[in-house]
Amino acid sequence: MNIPVSKAAAMDETLLVSEPPEKRRKSMTEEEPEVVDRFCDPTKPISVPFQDVSAAAYKIRGGIERTPCLRSQMTHLYGMKIFFKKEFLQYTGSFKERGARYALEMLNKDQRAKGVIAASAGNHALALAYHGQELNIPITVIMPKIAPLMKIQACTKYDHPHIIAGQGTMGLEIVEQVPDLDACIIPVGGGGLISGAALAIKSLRPNVTIIAMKAGKPVYTELHSTLADEENIALAILRLLEMEKAVVEGAGATGLAAIVEGLVPELAGKKVVVALCGGNIDTTALGRVIERGLAADGRLQRFVVTVSDRPGSIAELTKLIANLGVSLKDIFHERAWIKSDIFAVQVKVVCETRDQEHSQELHEALKSRYTHLVWGPRY
Repeated sequence: MNIPVSKAAAMDETLLVSEPPEKRRKSMTEEEPEVVDRFCDPTKPISVPFQDVSAAAYKIRGGIERTPCLRSQMTHLYGMKIFFKKEFLQYTGSFKERGARYALEMLNKDQRAKGVIAASAGNHALALAYHGQELNIPITVIMPKIAPLMKIQACTKYDHPHIIAGQGTMGLEIVEQVPDLDACIIPVGGGGLISGAALAIKSLRPNVTIIAMKAGKPVYTELHSTLADEENIALAILRLLEMEKAVVEGAGATGLAAIVEGLVPELAGKKVVVALCGGNIDTTALGRVIERGLAADGRLQRFVVTVSDRPGSIAELTKLIANLGVSLKDIFHERAWIKSDIFAVQVKVVCETRDQEHSQELHEALKSRYTHLVWGPRY
């Protein structure tokens, strides 16, 4: 069976059974009326029953990791009992394997022989490629030329019922692992994971908090630069690295970022499961994200101070910094643009402290010693 693709669905990570070459040539030369993917038609939504999620759990049990859902050390930081569902521990690093595996398992013999095409540069492609190999199903992945070596996470998701049912198996595991949960925070991209997991959790635990959609339907979101545009996402990634020893990508850490930013005050004192959806962060980006997280946490500071242009003056500054136990990351001094004093030099410093209190201690010490001080990013 061939699944036609509409213009809207073509933006998604679309799962297609390939057509014969002669049919493809014909479609390229003849104009045909626009067709709509019957699985992704917003005017005729398809309901996915709970039974489909249960069937998916049984079908994929031999090919998907049952990821842990463990209580976090961050519980004392944010006033709620936090449990992390660690989906980044799937073989290809994300929850996408659940839906991909089930969609492939549900193909009939003829469809398996034809193979599958996926338009993706993200986790969906990784999952399909891996499980296609496991199931001996040919997989063709279409990726943009500008895709980085790891992946581009800025892509929308595919909402086929089998994908939704497969993603929902994460919800079944959560309820089994934390049966008395009060709420579950699940990052939303294309909606497949939230749809399937919410269906599973709400069916088994009706009292669990589900945050309703504001618009009541999928909403197109314009793509922007990925990852650490949001400082709370960077801070969430840093927290997970330091406290959970977990490497999580930006999209996968947004659930924790919502807690960090204080967006869910109604969950104070509650038992909350946070889904860590993926761990495929570019290694080149990780260092930058860590620095942004340190800055957002008040532990990476920068300032400019004016000191006397004489031997030993910069040594006095670095000694002050060292005596406070502050780590000096970068230092630079310049003379040419100082207009106030011909016998002065400006020193720019980037340093790392233990916490915000330690940063404040440094700030006070500098103010008491130097007249001209610019603290923070203003310089």
